[in-house]
Amino acid sequence: MPSTTRVNSVIEIERAGDVALIRIDNPPVNAAGRDVRQGIEDAINALAGDDSIKAIGLYGAGRTFVAGADIREFGKPPLAPSLPDVCNTIERCGKPVVAVLHGTALGGGLELAMASHARIGLTGLRVGLPEVLLGILPGAGGTQRAPRLVGIPFALDMITTGRHLPAAEALEHGLIDQLKDGDPRDVALASAKAVVAGNLKTRRTDEIAVEPNDAALEAAKAKIAKKTPHLFSPVKCVEAVAASVTPIDEGLATERHLYIQCHDSPQRAGLIHAFFAERAVAKVPEAKATPRPVQKIGVIGGGTMGSGITTSALLAGFDVTMIEVAAEALERGTGTVRKNLEGAVKRGKLAEAKHAETVARLGASTDMTDLADADLVIEAVFENMEVKKEIFTKLDGIVKDGTILASNTSYLNINEIAACTKRPQDVLGLHFFSPAHVMRLLEIVVADKTAPEVVATGFALAKRMKKVGVRAGVCDGFIGNRILSHYLRVTNYMVMDGATPEQIDDALEGFGFAMGPFRVSDLAGLDIGWAERKRLAPLRPAAERVIEIGDRICENGWFGRKTGRGYYVYDEGDAHPNPEVANIIASERAKAGVTPRDFTDQEIVDRYMTAMISEAARVVDDGIALRPVDVDAVFLFGYGFPRFRGGPLAYADTIGAAELIKRIEAYAKEDSHYWQVPDLLRRMAADGSTFAQLNEGK
Repeated sequence: MPSTTRVNSVIEIERAGDVALIRIDNPPVNAAGRDVRQGIEDAINALAGDDSIKAIGLYGAGRTFVAGADIREFGKPPLAPSLPDVCNTIERCGKPVVAVLHGTALGGGLELAMASHARIGLTGLRVGLPEVLLGILPGAGGTQRAPRLVGIPFALDMITTGRHLPAAEALEHGLIDQLKDGDPRDVALASAKAVVAGNLKTRRTDEIAVEPNDAALEAAKAKIAKKTPHLFSPVKCVEAVAASVTPIDEGLATERHLYIQCHDSPQRAGLIHAFFAERAVAKVPEAKATPRPVQKIGVIGGGTMGSGITTSALLAGFDVTMIEVAAEALERGTGTVRKNLEGAVKRGKLAEAKHAETVARLGASTDMTDLADADLVIEAVFENMEVKKEIFTKLDGIVKDGTILASNTSYLNINEIAACTKRPQDVLGLHFFSPAHVMRLLEIVVADKTAPEVVATGFALAKRMKKVGVRAGVCDGFIGNRILSHYLRVTNYMVMDGATPEQIDDALEGFGFAMGPFRVSDLAGLDIGWAERKRLAPLRPAAERVIEIGDRICENGWFGRKTGRGYYVYDEGDAHPNPEVANIIASERAKAGVTPRDFTDQEIVDRYMTAMISEAARVVDDGIALRPVDVDAVFLFGYGFPRFRGGPLAYADTIGAAELIKRIEAYAKEDSHYWQVPDLLRRMAADGSTFAQLNEGK
């Protein structure tokens, strides 16, 4: 009869004749925290000294094997035994150890498995080494054992991208030895018995030779230089994999040395902050409220935003009815949605078998009364308050009680929109970012009378759509666009004063942005900013410096990529500076009596980031964002902020409040209206506090 022995609170040994099983039970994801590490090491050592045991099976209880490190230990002093030591203990065990993997085996979980002497995957398994996404490298032997199992080229692909591999791909490349169906415990028992019977081959990974492949190493370096030139850890991953051709003890020593370099890099801190930001933003005052059930969604508008929102909702499993005013526009909108869904199939985001069923959930109408039974209606028409008010007034008389009414406005006042209805408690803003079926950010804008359960429903919607929902208060532009409107002005000031748009773009891309602000504006459409400037012109303070370069460009009908010309000229995909823009800039400088001066790339970055941080601090101080981390999440997931820098306010902490004030006061000598020290920065400089401490409630 099998007998069980508890090693500690999360590890159990089961003996069944001449085999033993080690069970990991650390819910919810069997994270490799200290108790798991200690328990596995103690169990392996105990069984290694038991002459009655011939083979060992290692498996996880619950829904997964070991999904990775314990995030509660991030940033804390390491506790023995380390994961590298545990992996070495497994590999050097005199008894064969078979790891049975189900659910996910990521990071340290996969490293435990690779240190075992055979690996059995269960159907549905996904594996990966995602450490590079956190600014580090697989530091428990992953860079040494993966090449021994799958070869250098595939190991480089796994480790430098951090991607998750499906079980079939892992089997094909030799990362796992077999793929089976069954219960993890039953498969572990059968596999251990198969080892004893000689029916399952085992081997120590450290005894496998690695075939050198300098071409693959050089190709990986070239790919990194092209795709992620600013990142530190991918390069170190390549260096670590290169060391796998040496004896494993030497390779592990090299890996540890490179891991410490990555761990001590500021990029790791930024990437860890970004990792936690995605989770922190869900902690909102309304989190305990019960979301309303939503299955039927109406989307009003079939343009770029409406079709993107519709696509995202369909991919999330909702039934969607698109509304347009004219049949032609409706046909165009639904056609865009179908094209998006076909693209999702090609990219592997939608299974071919589910394509027809997904399309079948798309409805279309020119009659708004067809939304009478909708659970949620999202208005996605152009930015015009009167049009939006008219739509919400009509909806108020059509939809059932309890239906949530949302506006996808980028700037407009949600309180004013809600006041057009008899149900202001059911109204909120859902600000998607374009393209809505791709971009992960969703600003959930909470009006004065929005009910808590309606806010909770917005967050539930974001989760189901696989988006990062961030709570925002009501103001012009909410979190992201309010800050954007402010710091884009400084780019125009720098152009007027002597910089060129392409120099600014290049400097900020050198800082880490995927695209500079003028290239982004061309991509989004210059007419959008032009319309916004016209809307706000009557509200503009007399002291504000006005730059009209963008207006002159738009007056020529040059709206960016969609017209083939903006700040840049687009010829068959190739982009180069628009020579006519230089003439416009020179004319506007002459009109304003400005003598241009030179800007260094560093000055461009400093002014741009200081402007961004200044307005972000005001957004936090005004309560529009709950915490600094909410601002960081908005810019990480919606504005292309370099992830390795953590976000605008995480980056601000690396500068310090006192230095930021010093910069602002120096810049204010040129323009005291624009450059003003935020009250929050003054308080932070006085008491020595940081944005990180504000995130913790200190």
